[in-house]
Amino acid sequence: MCIHTEEPAQRKTTPFRHDVVGSFLRPQTIKDARQKFQNGEISEQELKKVEDAEIIKLVEKQKEVGLRAVTDGEFRRSWWHLDFFWGLGGVEKADIEEGYKFQGVETRAETARLNGKIVYAHHPFVDHFKFLKEIAGDDVIARQAIPAPAQFLAELYRGENKEITDKYYSSTDELVADTAKAYKGVILDLYEAGCRSLQLDDCTWGMLCDRNYWEARQQEGLHVEETAKLFARVNQETVNGLPEDLVITTHVCRGNYASTWASSGGYEPVAETLFGIDHIDGYYLEFDTDRAGDFTPLKSLRKDQQVVLGLISSKTGELESKEEIISRIKEAAEIVDLNQICLSPQCGFASTEEGNILTEEQQWEKLKLIKEIADEIWPA
Repeated sequence: MCIHTEEPAQRKTTPFRHDVVGSFLRPQTIKDARQKFQNGEISEQELKKVEDAEIIKLVEKQKEVGLRAVTDGEFRRSWWHLDFFWGLGGVEKADIEEGYKFQGVETRAETARLNGKIVYAHHPFVDHFKFLKEIAGDDVIARQAIPAPAQFLAELYRGENKEITDKYYSSTDELVADTAKAYKGVILDLYEAGCRSLQLDDCTWGMLCDRNYWEARQQEGLHVEETAKLFARVNQETVNGLPEDLVITTHVCRGNYASTWASSGGYEPVAETLFGIDHIDGYYLEFDTDRAGDFTPLKSLRKDQQVVLGLISSKTGELESKEEIISRIKEAAEIVDLNQICLSPQCGFASTEEGNILTEEQQWEKLKLIKEIADEIWPA
């Protein structure tokens, strides 16, 4: 049983007691504008005007439901991860034979692959963040989410990409070093633009929790333990030496596409490695179904780290029971101190532009519920 040494209290920086992973359902106006842009009917600047207007409305709505850290909803992205990869030097957008496989559905078949050595380049996400920072104002924190370096390595070794990656990098050490250097350049640009809260989205750990994934990789000659160490290493090298007042968090889930999932399994196989990465202030972890296992692995969480329990599902419009969520938080508090716990959805509402299967109204009702629960457990 965890011994609580202080009274439950709200937090003054990210992650907050009531929080959000970051992506939101795309309004139809943005979907229509993107389609027109792809058809050559409107210019890139005209598309940007539509995105700007919708992001302004989104930020105001986030404030209305009480969020203290806001995002741009990833409204300018098609994918939660690939758009960032495409902005790195030495990386190109490409079609691939198969999309990502989820339960009963397959995504668009797109990828990011190398066309040269990985290098730092001015990234479009920096300008996107500057706009968010400007409209957010001083009463909330503007938070930026990017895919983790480990997720980038996973993409470079995905299917037919591996052969191309090996063409440019015969040394894993060099690949890790170049990835960390390029990432760090972008992160420092974001910091210079005013970013003080950075979220690294990382599904690699969710895959490593899946026994079927383990067995498949071992048949290919890959050792899961070594893969986990590699992913931890590239993340660690990226965050080493960053400014101390930059809050860095990591989000882990098991896939989130059109309300479906990709992997299953508790955190036990990766907990020590994942929570052992230095300079990570908090972890947003999926816990909305039995597929994520129980809270036991949280015993490996460090005393100076927060865990944001993803107990509210972003995949379904059904509103959770307040009593059941409070009960689960109390269950987690048997393992970690209550003041190390926060609450959020298990993932974003739209990890890709397609979005999950629920309405915008249901999306906001879930965030209202999260705040209501948090205010009850951690009084101001």
